[in-house]
Amino acid sequence: MNFDIDGIRIPDSALAREITELVRDTASPLLFHHSSRVYYFAALAGRERGLSFDPELLYCGCMFHDMGLTHVHSSACERFEVDGANAARDFLRGHRIDALDIDRVWTAIALHTTPGIPQHMHPLIALVTAGVEMDVLGLTYDRYSDAQREAVVREHPRGARFKEDILQAFYDGIRHKPETTFGNVKADVIADKQPGFVRGNFCSVIRESKWAS
Repeated sequence: MNFDIDGIRIPDSALAREITELVRDTASPLLFHHSSRVYYFAALAGRERGLSFDPELLYCGCMFHDMGLTHVHSSACERFEVDGANAARDFLRGHRIDALDIDRVWTAIALHTTPGIPQHMHPLIALVTAGVEMDVLGLTYDRYSDAQREAVVREHPRGARFKEDILQAFYDGIRHKPETTFGNVKADVIADKQPGFVRGNFCSVIRESKWAS
């Protein structure tokens, strides 16, 4: 059943249904419901901001944004965001989606943990990050009404321990490649879960390079 949350619905199309089935079958229930909430919060934000966006492409970006944390799509050496972006790109190429639209979905997923940049880009890119920042970080919590938040969570529950469970899901998805967290927020996750973890240091990279000065 396609639920209407304050006028926002999952697109009623064969493509959207295939995305739903694929993510449900691949990701954990935690990530599936999280990604679904991200879509609703992203679409609500887009409407509130007066942005024009393609609901199908936004749904794809939101639902694939954490696919890089799954065993099926996790690579040995790429950032998990890139793995998810690549999975979405491969999926959309199989459905003859326009190359520019595919690039936008790819970028939206690849940048969804990079603060300060997506909001200045195409609405699709900005809104995927907006949805993630709402559901994980609660940065725009007060911009949504109580009724909107409650409706989203009723259809896609957070669970009693979502904050800790999502941190664990992040860790489980990247623990085998901690080097990919250099310079991004997921280094905080590794440091939280692995006592003694030494982060890569930008200043040290410069100072220890082969350049003489």
